[in-house]
Amino acid sequence: MKIVYMGTPAFACPSLKALHESRHDIALVVTGQNKRFGRGKKEKATEIAELAERLNLPVKKPLSLKDNDLYDSIEQLQPDLIVVVAFRILPKKLINLPKFGSINIHGSLLPKYRGAAPINWALVNGEKETGLSAFYLKQKIDTGDIISQIKISIEDKDNFDSLYNRLSETAAPFLLETIDQIESGTTNIIVQDESLVSFAPKITPFDALIDFGFPSVNVWNFVRGMSSRPGAYTFFRNKKLKILSCEPVDDYHETGVRPGTIIDIKKKLIVQCADSAVELKRLIPDGKKEMDGVSFINGFRPEKGEVMGELTKESDFSK
Repeated sequence: MKIVYMGTPAFACPSLKALHESRHDIALVVTGQNKRFGRGKKEKATEIAELAERLNLPVKKPLSLKDNDLYDSIEQLQPDLIVVVAFRILPKKLINLPKFGSINIHGSLLPKYRGAAPINWALVNGEKETGLSAFYLKQKIDTGDIISQIKISIEDKDNFDSLYNRLSETAAPFLLETIDQIESGTTNIIVQDESLVSFAPKITPFDALIDFGFPSVNVWNFVRGMSSRPGAYTFFRNKKLKILSCEPVDDYHETGVRPGTIIDIKKKLIVQCADSAVELKRLIPDGKKEMDGVSFINGFRPEKGEVMGELTKESDFSK
């Protein structure tokens, strides 16, 4: 099949590589524009652009997907299929352009977790299972008919990074199998059940703020879902403190103690939650390198009874 591939982040790279190595023809890769990063504001291409260039594939980086130039370029190619993996919402005229339409690979078992951050929210909500969905695109996000799905167990050791990588690698053979079904006409289409819909909106900085007022297992799931991107955080002595990992500790609990209070600093950094407590294991203090809980105790000398999450009135939340 002649395919136009659309994607931006690292998540979409294994699928592009697998497609390139298959019998299919990638006529064009469409990705986001270069962005400037760091103090020097050096320009950097998307991960998909970098991979496509290494594979000697033609690349377009449109400012807008509604550009007539992009539409005309794709129309001239006469693709059989547009494949979207971790990209933007396509305009209707692009969706309907290819012979077999346009498909998307989404990181959840639709109709659960429609939206930009399905992996984060599945972990935050303590799901034991997630997966990938291949579906035909419609103009309304993540609502199209499902072509196929694959389930993946979520392990206790998983965080956002590990689950993101596992789903990304699984997406590659899953995509090829899906394309084979479309080409051979053996798809078994499933219409999404709107009564089962849940949402996974984009993560904002405020969304990653830890609330120790929840039970310890909820705090643990929250940190897993935000680690390492964007990174769950709290505040300690008026400075931002990113928490990369923690674990529930059921044998710690002090009645009447405010959630967020440090209740043990002997050999572990233990913080009170609503029911029991969590041990903070990997942290990044503001302006410092990543460290474990013991190193934080030795370096910052926290006192039992200090409260995490507190800010003075003079503090600027945005910093």
